[in-house]
Amino acid sequence: AAGRPAPACVLGIDLGTTSVKAALLVGAEGGQVVAESCSRETQAHASSLEAGPQGMEQNVQRIITALNECLAALPQQQLQRVSHIGISGQMHGIVFWKKDKGCRWTECGTGPTFEPEEVSHLITWQDSRCSPTFLSSLPLPHSHISLATGFGCATVYWYLKKSPDFLKSYDAAGTIHDYVVAMLCDLKKPLMSVQNAASWGYFNSRNKSWNTDILKKSGFPVHLLPEVGDPGSIAGRTICAWHGIPKGAKVGIALGDFQCSVYSCLTERTDAVLNISTSAQLTISMPPGFQPPETPDPSSAVTYFPYFNGDYLAVAASLNGGNVLATFVDMVAQWTEELGLQVQESAIYTKIIQAALAQNNSKLSVHPTIFGERHIPEQLASVTNIAVSDLSLGHVTRALCRGIVENLCSMLPVQCLMETGVRRILGSGNALARNEVLRQEVERIFPFPVVYGKDVDAAVGAAMVM
Repeated sequence: AAGRPAPACVLGIDLGTTSVKAALLVGAEGGQVVAESCSRETQAHASSLEAGPQGMEQNVQRIITALNECLAALPQQQLQRVSHIGISGQMHGIVFWKKDKGCRWTECGTGPTFEPEEVSHLITWQDSRCSPTFLSSLPLPHSHISLATGFGCATVYWYLKKSPDFLKSYDAAGTIHDYVVAMLCDLKKPLMSVQNAASWGYFNSRNKSWNTDILKKSGFPVHLLPEVGDPGSIAGRTICAWHGIPKGAKVGIALGDFQCSVYSCLTERTDAVLNISTSAQLTISMPPGFQPPETPDPSSAVTYFPYFNGDYLAVAASLNGGNVLATFVDMVAQWTEELGLQVQESAIYTKIIQAALAQNNSKLSVHPTIFGERHIPEQLASVTNIAVSDLSLGHVTRALCRGIVENLCSMLPVQCLMETGVRRILGSGNALARNEVLRQEVERIFPFPVVYGKDVDAAVGAAMVM
């Protein structure tokens, strides 16, 4: 092998809700392997001036800073061999920018990089400014996915009705990962994958087009909608040697983080993927040729997400996962503080898990939907069957963990999994990896072998697609 050129690398990037991750993949005998990876927390939460406490916004400057830190931490030698870049990120969210002033390129220690310039905050998928009443006042989309708060098009409608001057400042919009692709390739009009477009609402996945007639009639600024392309296609080439990555490296159209996460681990159609991180998802792949219904059933907990090569995933996407446990820990921390004591949240987390492991069962029944669910936004959490014998931290934590898994199972029942031919479950996500009680409850509730450790990784999935 002496004297042979080193193999090309593929860079995968995932712009997540709380962190940015980058992974370098290189070819090996058994396929691609992860040579290096790096992640940085974005700490990008920003308050929303217009939407107040209902708003969930992030500072784009901080997200790009975290991305730059990630890339600067990867080996320069390998970055110089990158031929392709795959980028995924949080779906549904929206960011606005000025086409000719979206960023400026500057020099940093590892070569040229871009800094956001005339760019709005990112309004994330967790944004709840669009109330059910507001959503019901909007025109009915021609789409197989029900419109929900946090969806890009719903957010545009909110600005159109509540703060129209805001929209006049910008002439382009996309997800945060569409923005990064547009900046890297200097796209004159943003380009969006079918995956991201479907997650914005008002998009017909069958004919791959926006509902422009419906939108125009209601005064929607359709000029803000990106062009749409197939996932896996090339959006353009890097216009600069970004952090040492050669100028002219191919950049894929931005992909949904969810689809990339599934792509990174799903090898058999008979596998279901159960992911519990901030939120929670249970996913199965639909048979080839499957087409979703023309119109959604708003009461259905299952959504059909466009995947790759025209396929679809059936997804029970719960808004309640690790964030429920985090809220519980936060509540315990607040109570102890009010009692004049100081306990680190990380210590509380460890203690409650230990306590729950000592309680094999709990009569308590916790319905953990503290964040609502998209198909029943008005339903909040409840605790029933409260007995004096089950009031310890261990009992409550055990019941809470079981409730998170049962809630997901109620959305996509075991019977459905069996009918689709599921034979095993791939368990993944931070909350599942760190919480043995959750893993025990998964194994108690699902009658399939559960395999852990083949973790979903959107950055790796984005690179694999390339």
